[in-house]
Amino acid sequence: MKTTQQSKVLFMAQAAMIAAIYVVLTMLGASFAFGEVQIRFSEALTILPAITPAGIPGVFLGCLISNILGGAILPDIIFGSIATLIGALFTWQLRNKSKYLAPVPPIIANALIVPFILKYGYAVPLPIPFMMLTVGLGEVISCGVLGMILYTALNKYKGVLFKPSIS
Repeated sequence: MKTTQQSKVLFMAQAAMIAAIYVVLTMLGASFAFGEVQIRFSEALTILPAITPAGIPGVFLGCLISNILGGAILPDIIFGSIATLIGALFTWQLRNKSKYLAPVPPIIANALIVPFILKYGYAVPLPIPFMMLTVGLGEVISCGVLGMILYTALNKYKGVLFKPSIS
Protein backbone atom coordinates (compact mmCIF):
# COMPACT_ATOMS: atom_id res chain seq x y z
CA MET A 1 0.00 0.00 0.00
CA LYS A 2 2.78 2.37 0.92
CA THR A 3 4.52 1.79 -2.43
CA THR A 4 1.33 2.71 -4.33
CA GLN A 5 1.01 5.94 -2.38
CA GLN A 6 4.69 6.73 -2.97
CA SER A 7 4.20 6.08 -6.69
CA LYS A 8 1.30 8.54 -6.81
CA VAL A 9 3.31 11.18 -4.99
CA LEU A 10 6.27 10.62 -7.31
CA PHE A 11 3.98 10.89 -10.36
CA MET A 12 2.53 14.18 -9.09
CA ALA A 13 5.99 15.54 -8.29
CA GLN A 14 7.24 14.67 -11.78
CA ALA A 15 4.19 16.25 -13.40
CA ALA A 16 4.64 19.38 -11.27
CA MET A 17 8.32 19.64 -12.23
CA ILE A 18 7.47 19.28 -15.92
CA ALA A 19 4.77 21.97 -15.56
CA ALA A 20 7.20 24.30 -13.79
CA ILE A 21 9.87 23.84 -16.45
CA TYR A 22 7.25 24.45 -19.16
CA VAL A 23 6.21 27.72 -17.50
CA VAL A 24 9.80 28.91 -17.05
CA LEU A 25 10.72 28.13 -20.66
CA THR A 26 7.59 29.86 -21.95
CA MET A 27 8.19 32.98 -19.87
CA LEU A 28 11.88 33.12 -20.84
CA GLY A 29 10.95 32.94 -24.51
CA ALA A 30 7.76 35.00 -24.20
CA SER A 31 8.61 37.25 -27.14
CA PHE A 32 8.44 34.17 -29.40
CA ALA A 33 5.77 32.23 -27.48
CA PHE A 34 2.65 34.25 -28.24
CA GLY A 35 1.15 35.60 -31.49
CA GLU A 36 0.60 34.53 -35.09
CA VAL A 37 4.05 33.00 -35.41
CA GLN A 38 4.75 31.05 -32.24
CA ILE A 39 7.92 29.26 -31.32
CA ARG A 40 7.51 28.06 -27.77
CA PHE A 41 10.70 26.43 -26.60
CA SER A 42 8.57 24.85 -23.88
CA GLU A 43 6.65 22.90 -26.54
CA ALA A 44 9.73 20.68 -26.85
CA LEU A 45 8.48 19.18 -23.57
CA THR A 46 5.43 17.79 -25.39
CA ILE A 47 7.71 14.88 -26.29
CA LEU A 48 7.76 13.81 -22.62
CA PRO A 49 4.53 11.76 -22.71
CA ALA A 50 6.45 9.37 -25.00
CA ILE A 51 8.82 8.80 -22.06
CA THR A 52 6.62 9.18 -18.96
CA PRO A 53 2.86 9.43 -18.34
CA ALA A 54 3.63 12.32 -15.95
CA GLY A 55 4.30 14.34 -19.09
CA ILE A 56 0.57 14.44 -19.87
CA PRO A 57 -0.60 16.49 -16.86
CA GLY A 58 2.80 18.20 -16.76
CA VAL A 59 2.63 19.82 -20.19
CA PHE A 60 -1.12 20.48 -19.89
CA LEU A 61 -0.77 22.31 -16.57
CA GLY A 62 2.38 24.06 -17.77
CA CYS A 63 0.56 25.38 -20.84
CA LEU A 64 -2.47 26.39 -18.77
CA ILE A 65 -0.36 28.31 -16.24
CA SER A 66 1.79 29.86 -18.99
CA ASN A 67 -1.27 31.12 -20.83
CA ILE A 68 -2.67 32.62 -17.63
CA LEU A 69 0.63 34.28 -16.68
CA GLY A 70 1.18 35.39 -20.28
CA GLY A 71 -2.06 37.40 -20.22
CA ALA A 72 -3.94 35.21 -22.69
CA ILE A 73 -7.68 35.64 -23.13
CA LEU A 74 -10.01 32.98 -21.70
CA PRO A 75 -10.60 31.09 -24.99
CA ASP A 76 -6.83 30.87 -25.47
CA ILE A 77 -6.31 29.68 -21.91
CA ILE A 78 -8.95 26.98 -22.36
CA PHE A 79 -8.56 25.85 -25.96
CA GLY A 80 -4.81 26.39 -26.22
CA SER A 81 -4.34 24.21 -23.17
CA ILE A 82 -6.75 21.62 -24.54
CA ALA A 83 -4.72 21.53 -27.78
CA THR A 84 -1.63 20.73 -25.71
CA LEU A 85 -3.55 18.08 -23.73
CA ILE A 86 -4.80 16.43 -26.94
CA GLY A 87 -1.26 16.39 -28.31
CA ALA A 88 0.08 14.91 -25.07
CA LEU A 89 -2.57 12.18 -24.93
CA PHE A 90 -1.91 11.09 -28.51
CA THR A 91 1.86 11.24 -27.98
CA TRP A 92 1.37 8.83 -25.05
CA GLN A 93 -0.70 6.56 -27.32
CA LEU A 94 2.15 6.52 -29.88
CA ARG A 95 4.92 5.92 -27.31
CA ASN A 96 5.59 2.34 -28.46
CA LYS A 97 5.59 3.22 -32.15
CA SER A 98 8.40 4.98 -33.99
CA LYS A 99 9.98 7.74 -31.90
CA TYR A 100 9.62 10.02 -34.91
CA LEU A 101 5.83 9.91 -34.57
CA ALA A 102 5.92 11.28 -31.01
CA PRO A 103 6.05 14.99 -31.95
CA VAL A 104 3.33 14.69 -34.61
CA PRO A 105 0.22 14.90 -32.35
CA PRO A 106 1.11 18.24 -30.69
CA ILE A 107 2.11 19.69 -34.06
CA ILE A 108 -1.24 18.74 -35.60
CA ALA A 109 -3.35 19.67 -32.56
CA ASN A 110 -1.83 23.13 -32.26
CA ALA A 111 -1.78 23.78 -36.02
CA LEU A 112 -5.50 22.99 -36.18
CA ILE A 113 -6.74 24.67 -32.98
CA VAL A 114 -4.54 27.72 -32.32
CA PRO A 115 -5.34 29.56 -35.60
CA PHE A 116 -9.03 29.65 -34.67
CA ILE A 117 -8.11 31.12 -31.28
CA LEU A 118 -6.00 33.76 -33.01
CA LYS A 119 -8.71 34.57 -35.58
CA TYR A 120 -11.77 34.65 -33.34
CA GLY A 121 -10.24 35.39 -29.95
CA TYR A 122 -7.61 37.95 -30.89
CA ALA A 123 -9.12 39.13 -34.21
CA VAL A 124 -5.88 38.47 -36.10
CA PRO A 125 -6.70 39.53 -39.68
CA LEU A 126 -4.72 36.74 -41.36
CA PRO A 127 -6.44 33.83 -43.14
CA ILE A 128 -6.82 30.69 -41.03
CA PRO A 129 -4.94 28.44 -43.52
CA PHE A 130 -1.97 30.82 -43.40
CA MET A 131 -1.99 30.79 -39.59
CA MET A 132 -2.22 26.98 -39.66
CA LEU A 133 0.97 27.06 -41.68
CA THR A 134 2.77 29.54 -39.42
CA VAL A 135 1.68 27.90 -36.17
CA GLY A 136 2.44 24.49 -37.65
CA LEU A 137 5.94 25.58 -38.67
CA GLY A 138 6.57 26.94 -35.19
CA GLU A 139 5.43 23.63 -33.74
CA VAL A 140 7.66 21.69 -36.13
CA ILE A 141 10.62 23.70 -34.80
CA SER A 142 9.55 23.37 -31.15
CA CYS A 143 8.16 19.83 -31.05
CA GLY A 144 9.77 18.24 -34.06
CA VAL A 145 13.32 19.55 -33.89
CA LEU A 146 13.82 20.61 -30.25
CA GLY A 147 11.51 17.87 -28.97
CA MET A 148 13.44 15.14 -30.77
CA ILE A 149 16.73 16.52 -29.45
CA LEU A 150 15.24 16.39 -25.95
CA TYR A 151 13.89 12.87 -26.54
CA THR A 152 17.29 11.64 -27.69
CA ALA A 153 18.97 13.18 -24.65
CA LEU A 154 16.45 11.88 -22.09
CA ASN A 155 15.34 8.52 -23.44
CA LYS A 156 18.48 6.62 -22.46
CA TYR A 157 18.12 7.92 -18.88
CA LYS A 158 14.35 7.58 -18.54
CA GLY A 159 14.67 4.77 -15.99
CA VAL A 160 16.72 7.04 -13.75
CA LEU A 161 14.89 10.33 -14.36
CA PHE A 162 11.34 9.00 -14.43
CA LYS A 163 11.31 6.05 -12.04
CA PRO A 164 7.85 4.51 -11.87
CA SER A 165 8.13 4.05 -8.10
CA ILE A 166 10.44 4.66 -5.17
CA SER A 167 12.56 1.65 -4.17
